[in-house]
Amino acid sequence: MRQVSELSHSDAAQVIDAVRGELETDQLGAAVAVVDSHGELLAFMRTDDCPLPSITIACNKAYSAARQRSESAAIGATALRERFPLTNFGDARFTGWGGGVPIIVDSVVVGAIGVSGLPESDDIRLAQLGAAALDLL
Repeated sequence: MRQVSELSHSDAAQVIDAVRGELETDQLGAAVAVVDSHGELLAFMRTDDCPLPSITIACNKAYSAARQRSESAAIGATALRERFPLTNFGDARFTGWGGGVPIIVDSVVVGAIGVSGLPESDDIRLAQLGAAALDLL
């Protein structure tokens, strides 16, 4: 029998809150998704002025990071380098755009966060900030 760690809804809310604080301070429009280790949605937030396509993209970035246990930007870079189309995963939710980051607790991927709506470098920075929010526990 295995024992597994998983994110609770309050953990997911803490991750969202870390990113929300940054977005509200700078009055930025973005979507933030937190998923479990299987890539299934636990929590979601969309700030004012968020581009509507960013809703799905944030969820897909988090899904990709959780399923592959890797940042979504690294998935995209590997796919380009290896000439391996993301469609080969057989799931349209896989994306290689930056902004999806696994949430790791005690060396175990317990979920992921996806941020979308800003320039890719900002999506990545905010997703990394959110993923690190549980380190403060």
